[in-house]
Amino acid sequence: MTTQIPHVDHELVQAAADVARTRCRGDNHTMAAAARTGDGRIVTAVNAYHFTGGPCAELVLIGTAAAQGVYELDTVVAVGDRDRGVVPPCGRCRQVLLDYFPALEVIVGEGDRVRTVRIADLLPESYVWADHQLAAE
Repeated sequence: MTTQIPHVDHELVQAAADVARTRCRGDNHTMAAAARTGDGRIVTAVNAYHFTGGPCAELVLIGTAAAQGVYELDTVVAVGDRDRGVVPPCGRCRQVLLDYFPALEVIVGEGDRVRTVRIADLLPESYVWADHQLAAE
């Protein structure tokens, strides 16, 4: 059962939508992601599509945040180009986001049904990769 968190960070959704509208052009960049950092900043990124795979916007966002010295994210959202609105993370991104940020909140839904949920609720009964590292310490 997905636990809904009452607050939706509309500023974060707008930041991702602005990047999707202004930076996503053509088939190589079709998604934008935005994340709120622990200190309130917003980090944005776009996907890098390639027929061989290529990272989703959420994965590029993790690297972009790290390059800026940010290693803790509170909330994330992805928005599609061409006014597609909020798009939920794919399975791979759900797993990576859970592994990196187990307490992360994710904005999902569409239109007036946009809501915030915990990443763990989007990937229930999952194995958290980072758990094996705790035993080694």
